[in-house]
Amino acid sequence: MKEGFSGSRTIVLPKMAIDMMRKDPIMSQLHITDIGYYPHAHQHYVKREQPIAQYILIYVMDGTGHYWYEDENGKRHEYAVEANHYFIIPAFAPHAYWTDEDTPWTIYWIHFEGALAKYYAQEACSPQLVKAELYSRISTRTDHFEEIFNLLSLGYTPEALGYASSLLNYYLSSLRYIKQYRSAIQHQEGKNECFNIIEESIHYMKENIEKRLTLKDIADYTGYSASHFTALFRQATGKAPLAYFNILKMQYACDLLKNTSMQINQICHKIGFEDCYYFSRIFSKIVGLPPTKYRERGDIV
Repeated sequence: MKEGFSGSRTIVLPKMAIDMMRKDPIMSQLHITDIGYYPHAHQHYVKREQPIAQYILIYVMDGTGHYWYEDENGKRHEYAVEANHYFIIPAFAPHAYWTDEDTPWTIYWIHFEGALAKYYAQEACSPQLVKAELYSRISTRTDHFEEIFNLLSLGYTPEALGYASSLLNYYLSSLRYIKQYRSAIQHQEGKNECFNIIEESIHYMKENIEKRLTLKDIADYTGYSASHFTALFRQATGKAPLAYFNILKMQYACDLLKNTSMQINQICHKIGFEDCYYFSRIFSKIVGLPPTKYRERGDIV
C-alpha cells in the first residue's frame, strides 16, 4: 500500500467521532470514516484480504486503474476503470485496487458506512461512467466533495459531523440518481448554434478543470475540426481555447488560494499541473502575482 503522493489530502476520522455518528439516529444512517484525494497516484496499490466494515467509493477523475472484489459467494469480480468512472467496493468483501503504471489515476475516495450505505452501493459495484455533457454538473459535485473535506478538516463537533453526513447523502444521491441530478437545472433555449458550441465547450472545460485537456480533446467533444473550432472560439471569446482553459484553471486556483488552506503544491495538482514551477509561472502571467503573493494579499488582481 503506497500513500503520501504529492498533492494528496487525507482525513481519517478518530474513533471517538465514528462512535458518535454510529450512536446518532440520523448520522447512523450514513456517515464517513475516511476521505481523501490522490492526484497522479504513481504506484498506488491497496489489497485487503481481510475485509473492512466500510464501503469504499472511488471516483476516477483522470488516468486508469483496476480493481477486484469478492462477493458473498466467493466469486471474484475484476474490472478496469478510466477517467470519469466511479465504483463502490462492498463492505466485508476482500478486494484490491491499483493504478495503472503508465497512466496513473487521480482519484477522490470515501470510506463510508451506515444503514443506507448498501443501497447506494447496490448498482455501483461495477464501473459507472459519468460523461461530461452540457448539464452534467461534474464540477458542482466536486465542490460538494470539497465542502465535505473542508468541513471535516475543521473538527468533529456533532454539528459538523451531522452536516457532513447530510452532504454525503446528497453526494451519493447525485451519482445514484444522475439523470434527475442533471435535469434539475434550468435548460436555456433559443441560442444560435455557434453560441451553443462555445457555451458547451466552456462548460466541458469547467467539468474537466482538473485534467490536462488537449485542443483535440475539446474540439472532438464539439464535433468540429481543431482548426474550425479554434476559429469559432477566437471569434466568440477573443482567445485560443487552451489559453482560455488556463484562465479558467487560474480562476479556480485563485478561489482555492483565497478560500481554502490547501498548500500550493496541492492546488497545483488539483488543477491538472504536475510541475509546480510551471504552474507558478502560468499563474503569475495570468494573474499578475505568484501564488504565494496572491494568497498574502487575498484580493482580486
